[in-house]
Amino acid sequence: MEPNKRPFIFNAKDIEKILPHRYPFLLVDRILEINLEENEIIGLKNVTVNEPFFQGHFPSVPIMPGVLILEALAQTGGVLVHQKGYVKKIAVLLNVTGAKFRRPVLPGDALLLYAKAQHISGNGGKIKAKAMIGQVLAVEAELSFALVDKDQL
Repeated sequence: MEPNKRPFIFNAKDIEKILPHRYPFLLVDRILEINLEENEIIGLKNVTVNEPFFQGHFPSVPIMPGVLILEALAQTGGVLVHQKGYVKKIAVLLNVTGAKFRRPVLPGDALLLYAKAQHISGNGGKIKAKAMIGQVLAVEAELSFALVDKDQL
């Protein structure tokens, strides 16, 4: 089933209730699946030509910046952390390891954001993440994060 035709669990307004990010830095449009027993989540980012970063990032051949793909993966992981019960905390990115950029992400792509928690505790954790365009791997990385109280931000 095409990503935009799949049923979703959370839309952008629901995600705004969980994450502190707002336009233009809220980079997850929907949450499609959550499996709390397996510590897995799938999000969706519809990449459009109207994204503000395309004006300056290779404007003649627009490519989504890799750091923003990593941020979208981290935000997807942040929703998972919230759903695991850390509702009074925010996941703050600490470290990115093993990042590999396999395919450019272009306007019109539907970016599926997969995150699987390797470890989560009250202090932080680690997520293995990948971004896919259909069945094609675009980006993969391990993301470490700290958990901080929402009222400290």
